[in-house]
Amino acid sequence: MTTANLSRVHPVPHDPELTLHLPLDDEPAPGLSIVIPACNEERTIGLFTQWAMEGMKTAGIRGEIVIVSSSSDRTREIALANGARVLESPRRGLGRAYIDAIPFIRGSYVLMGDADCTYDFRELASFVQHFRQGYEFVMGSRFRGFIEPGSMPALHRYLGTPVTTWILNRLYGTRFTDIHCGMRGITREALIRMGLRSQSWEYASEMVLKSVRLRLRTAEVPVRFYKDRDGRLSHHRRAGWFSPWQAAWDNLRAMFVYGADYFAFRAGAILLAIGLLTTLPVTFGPVRIGPVTLSLYWMLLGTTFTVFGLQSLYVGCLARAVNDPSGAAARKYLRLLSYNRSMAASALLLVAGAGCVVPLAKEYVRLGLVLPLELAASNYCAVTGLLLLMCAFLNFVFTLVLHAIAATQQPAGHLPASYPGVDSGVLNLAASVTDGQRLEQASGRIPATSHDR
Repeated sequence: MTTANLSRVHPVPHDPELTLHLPLDDEPAPGLSIVIPACNEERTIGLFTQWAMEGMKTAGIRGEIVIVSSSSDRTREIALANGARVLESPRRGLGRAYIDAIPFIRGSYVLMGDADCTYDFRELASFVQHFRQGYEFVMGSRFRGFIEPGSMPALHRYLGTPVTTWILNRLYGTRFTDIHCGMRGITREALIRMGLRSQSWEYASEMVLKSVRLRLRTAEVPVRFYKDRDGRLSHHRRAGWFSPWQAAWDNLRAMFVYGADYFAFRAGAILLAIGLLTTLPVTFGPVRIGPVTLSLYWMLLGTTFTVFGLQSLYVGCLARAVNDPSGAAARKYLRLLSYNRSMAASALLLVAGAGCVVPLAKEYVRLGLVLPLELAASNYCAVTGLLLLMCAFLNFVFTLVLHAIAATQQPAGHLPASYPGVDSGVLNLAASVTDGQRLEQASGRIPATSHDR
C-alpha cells in the first residue's frame, strides 16, 4: 500500500523542508502527544507504536503519536499504517527534531522517548498520573527502575550518566538520578516556555536545566530500559566509538553554558566581600587586627579582589538574565538597577572616588610631580578613591549592557495562522517561547479539549 493510501500529506509553509503526514484514522482531540524522533527505525517502529497505543489505553487517555522522521527506509509507511502522524524533516539533530515538532503538538501533555523499543511505552501510565496531579515536568529514571543486562554500556552506566548527573545536581541543587533518560514528559505549555535551543544530544541537559530555571513542578518516575532488538545498532554504535564521548562533552557544555552564573555570580560575591573588607577599613591608614596589620599592600590585594569580584558578579547577573527563559531574573535586575538609579549610583561613586584622590593629586603636583616618600593618610585614601572610580565605571558599563539586552529582545514574529492538521494556537505559542506575558495571552486562544476517556 502506498503512502498516499495511508495518509493525507500537508506541506509546512513556515519551513519548506518539513512535510506533515496524517494517518487516515487520526485522533481528533488528543490529550497526550508522544513525540519520537526516528532515523531508519523500520525494524522497531511498528512494535513501538503498538506499545504506545497500549500504554495510552491502559492510562485511560486519548493521544497521538508524532514521529519526527529523517529516515530513508520504510519508517514513515509503517508508522502511518499504525496510526501515527509523521513529520518528515532533514537530519538536523536530535534536539532539533523536538524543536521542529513543537508547532504540531496538540496534546496538553507531551511524552518524549526513542523509537527503538528500549523504553517501555506500555508503562506510561505513571507519567499521565503525575500530569493529572499537576506536575509539569516528569523525568524517567532507569536507575530507579529496571536496566536489562547488556542494555547500557558500562561506560554510560557507571561513569558518564552518574558523573554528569552528579555535576548537574551540584550546580543547581537538584536531586535527579538520571538526567540522560530519554523517556521524559512535560506539559505543552512548559515545553513552549522552555524555548529549547540545543540541536543535538545536549537537549537533554538543556531541558533539565531550564525546568529548574522555570521552577517547574517536577517529579521522577522509574522506567524500564531494554536491550536493542536483534539486528539493530544504536545510533552511538552507528556513529562510531567517539560518538558517546562527543555526546558527553556536548551535555557538559550545555550545563556550563546555561549554568555560567554558578561560576561567575557566587565566586564574584565572595571575592567582592573579601576585597571590600580588606580595603575600606584601611582608607585612612593602617589597621591592626590581632597579629595582622592591614596596610597599603593589603589594600592593593583587596582592590584586585574587589574589581575581579564586582566584574564577575555583574557577569553572573547578565548570565542569569540571558539564561532565564521565564524572564524573571531580567525583570528583577531591571527593577533593582533601574537606569536612572544605577546611573546616579555611578555618578556618586565617581564623585566620591575623585574626592578621595584629590588630596594625593595635589600633593603630587606640589612636590613637582613626585609622590611623597613617606606614606601618609592621603596615600591610603587615594587607593580607595581609585577603587571607587573603577567601581563607578564597571557599574556604568553593566547598566548599559543590561538595558541593551532588555531593549534588543524584540518580540518574535508569529508563524502562519493555520494550516491543515495543526493547532493554530500552538503555532502562535511556538513563536512566543521567549516572552512569558505573550505566552499567557496566547494560551488563552487555545481551545480546551476533553481528552480523558
